[in-house]
Amino acid sequence: MRSPMRPEVTAARRVVVKVGSSSLTTAAGGLDPDRLRALVDVLAAARAREVEVVLVSSGAIAAGLAPLGLTRRPTVLASQQAAAAVGQGLLVHRYTDELARHGVVAGQVLLTADDVTRRSHYRNAHQTLARLLELGVLPIVNENDTVATSEIRFGDNDRLAALVAHLVHADLLVLLSDVDGLYDGSPDEPGSRLVEEVAADADLAGLRIGRRSGSGVGTGGMATKVEAARIATGAAVPVVLTSAANAGAALAGRPVGTLFRPTGRKRPTRLLWLAHATEPRGALSLDAGAVRAVVERRASLLAAGITAVEGRFVAGDPVDLVGPDGVPVARGLVNFDADELPALLGRSSRELAADLGAAYEREVVHRDDLALLTSPV
Repeated sequence: MRSPMRPEVTAARRVVVKVGSSSLTTAAGGLDPDRLRALVDVLAAARAREVEVVLVSSGAIAAGLAPLGLTRRPTVLASQQAAAAVGQGLLVHRYTDELARHGVVAGQVLLTADDVTRRSHYRNAHQTLARLLELGVLPIVNENDTVATSEIRFGDNDRLAALVAHLVHADLLVLLSDVDGLYDGSPDEPGSRLVEEVAADADLAGLRIGRRSGSGVGTGGMATKVEAARIATGAAVPVVLTSAANAGAALAGRPVGTLFRPTGRKRPTRLLWLAHATEPRGALSLDAGAVRAVVERRASLLAAGITAVEGRFVAGDPVDLVGPDGVPVARGLVNFDADELPALLGRSSRELAADLGAAYEREVVHRDDLALLTSPV
């Protein structure tokens, strides 16, 4: 029998809530003012209990469809970005008006992966969100769809929400969908049962998790939500997955939806973004010794351990570090351009410094800019 309340939720003082497009829109694709108002009322009630709330909201593209005369989310990237440019202002304006009824100030924060993987950008994003919360503002976060490229098609905002939970040092992540939780099969099939709790990856074995959204306005599906939950719980943040209709009960701590329990420890937040929110621009092949140095000793990557270079990248771009078996073991920000590296491969730092100068003695990927991958991303 379920316990009457969830202590992981009732003890949380800072919560990230993510809501999908399908939970905010009408069947025709435009914003549904009643649904948005109901969500804001729930968030305001949490704030009244002295819980700090960060909202990650999809819906910008969906909000822009009707003004542009579109009936479904466009497939062409430029059209998606145009819809986002029109809809983002409408979405935030609606949130601002509804939150004002409760005396709460809204603040818009638009992010791209680049904003939080490069050290100086990450620090600024973290400080901005922390200051907004300090001032009593409710931040409304969305991906910067008008300028994003691959990110605009990447996992909807579920993964973004998991990473924002780390960025703001949240105690809890709540993922709101049009389904009331994780099921062991399709929720529409007779006999499918709600999975009330996930304590480890083993609990997900055998589940048929669909990848597609049921609506025409969103891109997320249950697979992206489970992946987001794994990112968050893998770094010690519990997750509740349920429907927007159950938002009030979920934030109050009642046992609705699916609870994902933490499975790992807190990790450096910027490195989580590097591992989970970037697309590699290339790959560096490592010998076995370099793999051991990077993975087991958490050492920086030196040119001596690299056997091959793939891709076109410049210094500061993310690249995958690949073992002899072809499996990525880490992702890092490289310190050299792709066309510089072939002449450096297999050579010691001392030799490079003697032949080419002190500038070439530096690490190819510094350990502070390197995230281990427990599985290929």
